[in-house]
Amino acid sequence: MPGKFFEKPTAQESDRVPPGQYLAKGFPVLSYGETPQVTPEEWIFQISGLATSKTLGWSEFMDLPQHEFTADFHCVTRWSKLDVTWQGVKVLDLMELVELDPKATHILQHCYGGYTTNLTLEDFLRPENFFAHTLENEPLPPDHGGPMRLVVPHLYAWKSSKWIKGIEFCDREELGFWEKNGYHSRGEPWAQERYAGR
Repeated sequence: MPGKFFEKPTAQESDRVPPGQYLAKGFPVLSYGETPQVTPEEWIFQISGLATSKTLGWSEFMDLPQHEFTADFHCVTRWSKLDVTWQGVKVLDLMELVELDPKATHILQHCYGGYTTNLTLEDFLRPENFFAHTLENEPLPPDHGGPMRLVVPHLYAWKSSKWIKGIEFCDREELGFWEKNGYHSRGEPWAQERYAGR
């Protein structure tokens, strides 16, 4: 894989790069299907399932505490990008608005374009997770999931859904798009949880 667009991590970087990964020299774009085109004015976020139903528009989301985040990013297709800088909203700050049923154990992320992916509630509620609307000091472009995406740094990037429009809280695991098509249900990079059955 090393070449024009990818390189092996240096010895100093190797402890931050999971097994089987190479470093991307840019920020590759990988998507399935067409890229949704949603403006901030059109964007809405819906909370559903085992929680009190709630809908937030863009301005309401922007009224939540805003933070800058720097996180490494690991794609299941064997590339990683270190120290990506984002701005957005902590998952835990959003959850201050959520009245959650104690039966909830998992979430299903719903996105414009029809994409879905699942997480356990434990993986979702980690303090380092966030909703991103800005990438490297620029509005998050559609190819990278704009106007809003979730970022879950400790899992492979398909769990950091682009074009997110809502979270459904569930009392059991509900597989998303890639999980139904052979990908691992969790996707932990250091364990190389790429495909189902591992």
